[in-house]
Amino acid sequence: MDFVLLGTGAGVPAKARNVTAIALQLLEERGTVWLFDCGEATQHQILKTAVKPRKIEKIFITHLHGDHIFGLPGLLSSRSFQGGVEKLTVYGPKGIDAYITTSLQVSGTHLKYPLEIIEIEEGIVFEDEQFTVTALSLDHGIYSVGYRVVEKDRPGSLLVDQLLQEGVKPGPLFKALKNGEMVQLDDGRVLNGKDYLGDPQKGRIITVLGDTRVCSNALILAESADFLVHEATFSAEETEMASAYFHSTTVQAAETAMKAGAKQLILTHISSRYTLEDSERLKEESKAIFANTIMAEDLMAIKIPLYVEE
Repeated sequence: MDFVLLGTGAGVPAKARNVTAIALQLLEERGTVWLFDCGEATQHQILKTAVKPRKIEKIFITHLHGDHIFGLPGLLSSRSFQGGVEKLTVYGPKGIDAYITTSLQVSGTHLKYPLEIIEIEEGIVFEDEQFTVTALSLDHGIYSVGYRVVEKDRPGSLLVDQLLQEGVKPGPLFKALKNGEMVQLDDGRVLNGKDYLGDPQKGRIITVLGDTRVCSNALILAESADFLVHEATFSAEETEMASAYFHSTTVQAAETAMKAGAKQLILTHISSRYTLEDSERLKEESKAIFANTIMAEDLMAIKIPLYVEE
């Protein structure tokens, strides 16, 4: 599991930062990629990375401002020409269906894969045996949500040393035992796979917030998150401007991470008024309050380990 930060800017594209898009690669977990927001030229950014559009399984849109959705029609169209045949699902606030459908119809675009568009409300928007994704509304100029991705606990590791000591040879039996199945050995012994698994591995929690001012739902979504992706459109001294434009500062993002008990904070959605030379200063504003702060940069890849240290 890892992040690929495709766009980390706010409002308009800049030389140093494209507008918002984040890929969450789940290649080991499910062989797919989830995308959070899809600003203009997201598909151009993808070309500079190892992300494969045909692997994109789900796209989660936080809100309908242009810097978060103007890349969608192009990406959806191009995916047809890049080997994408598997179903793709787009989740987003009310209006996302009309936007996508109209864009594809007017442009005469015909997709070669099934496209499902789900207009979400607050609560659980997706759940299967591996993940639960919950959305809650935030405080922005238009309806904006944050997403909390909870990975369900994984089975413990197979106790290989113990099995070897008991004379069980590696091979198909190991796989069956890893799956918790009952197996019978050549000597007649019956083993229960559940007896040869270590403690379950706790699933990871990833929170990706849309544009927002400080609000209680951000704390709920970010509670105990292994990684919190939080907008930091403005610097610490621009608190009034941030509030007026329904955004957050570097310090406010750090305070949310601290209060929520998050382990790592990624600052993104940086205003184009700030240059790359300003990035270190903005990061230090956050780190003064929350030490485990990462300043997002375009095309940055961040590995999400099985266990995230605080």
